[in-house]
Amino acid sequence: MEPDRRMPSEPEAERLVLGTIMSDRNALDEARDLLSTDCFYTRLNREIYEAIAAIEARGDSPDVITVAKEMRGMSDEVDFLALSRIAECRTSDIRQHAAILHDMERRRRLIEIGMEMTLKASSEAEDIVDIQSAALESLKGLFQSARDNIATLRQAIEGVTEQMSLNASDSKPMTGTPTGFTKIDERSGGLQRSDLVVIAADTSSGKSSLAIALTLSAAKYGDGVAFYSMEMKKEQIAARMIAIESGVPANEIMYSRLTAGQFDMVDRGIGKLCDKPVYFDDRSTSNIDTILSSIRTMKLKYGISGAIVDYLQILSVNMRGSNTEQQMGEAARRLKNLAKELDIWIIALSQLNRDNLNPVPTLARLRASGQIAEAADVVMLIYRPELYGKYYPEPFQNASTSGTAMIDIAKGRNIGLAKFLVGFEARTTRFYEIDNGSIHPVEEESPF
Repeated sequence: MEPDRRMPSEPEAERLVLGTIMSDRNALDEARDLLSTDCFYTRLNREIYEAIAAIEARGDSPDVITVAKEMRGMSDEVDFLALSRIAECRTSDIRQHAAILHDMERRRRLIEIGMEMTLKASSEAEDIVDIQSAALESLKGLFQSARDNIATLRQAIEGVTEQMSLNASDSKPMTGTPTGFTKIDERSGGLQRSDLVVIAADTSSGKSSLAIALTLSAAKYGDGVAFYSMEMKKEQIAARMIAIESGVPANEIMYSRLTAGQFDMVDRGIGKLCDKPVYFDDRSTSNIDTILSSIRTMKLKYGISGAIVDYLQILSVNMRGSNTEQQMGEAARRLKNLAKELDIWIIALSQLNRDNLNPVPTLARLRASGQIAEAADVVMLIYRPELYGKYYPEPFQNASTSGTAMIDIAKGRNIGLAKFLVGFEARTTRFYEIDNGSIHPVEEESPF
């Protein structure tokens, strides 16, 4: 290759990608799998991306101001005028331009490998077999990232046999995050990473309360949880948690003058909770893109094990020309994909369509979309018949409906289907275990 030949590069694509990342907080998420520092050939562009990567690694948003501040700390010689001009660049399809930069980086690396082999081959200092071996290793490393996520059937089977060995062991560890309900944990091993769990029920049946109970169980176990609610402020959620731990109702904690005894009870409850790893994002809105971006940040910054989204039907999904059913299905799929990508569990709450004649919840009543159930790994339905003056269905028709609820695992990919009763204390919105015998499994054999 001639010494003055330029390396393959696309400076305009570099500027478009960098400018879009600095102006759109969700842009990096769309192209992060394609980008690296080596994708940027121009020195200034490379330095800008290094600053962006450092900011994003801390869980912060890389806008032009934070990038400028980061670059100032990295070098005394920063062209801030050029940075501001790059920040004005925009593209509506960042992934297309990121793919171009990814391709350019691979081409430059191939040229470098070729040049290195040419120099070594021109010299007789190294054995030709060593040169060939080095070339193969370099080429292998060039495309290694594409094979990192590929596994053979043998590797998959090894994972299955390892799990079987754990199951056979008397000291089998919890494979997921404990839910606080033995009847769930015995079947599922807790909340499993990469799973999307949907909790569905009629209005005021306890969806948020069950989600809070699961959050507390996870936090006490030491697993971080990000909580997103479109209906309650963080103070209201915290008050519910304190109510569960203290026995003092949340509405009294928030809005009433407490007695000295209640103050003591609340103080003890707070002592059990204040250092637990539960996180809220005040910037989060009902927009699905904002929430997904925030979950990524929580994973990077705090290493969360799971997230709660309350609830699906309030989410805003940017899909022009689509109906509500399509939007809800898209929201559920994106949450599932994010859970798998980040290796966390996500619990999404969902409303049910009303059926006053037969209020027993079913999958068919998931409001706005049957696609929600398709995307979910586990669907739990909550039924409190005392709200309707009804009785439980079989096999619990003789059980008391006062202060109880039925949890119906209506879909359980890999864990099967089941129904069981739990206690529910309405004054503190606390779900708790009760002794109602073994789980009554549903007869159908359907892991899907």
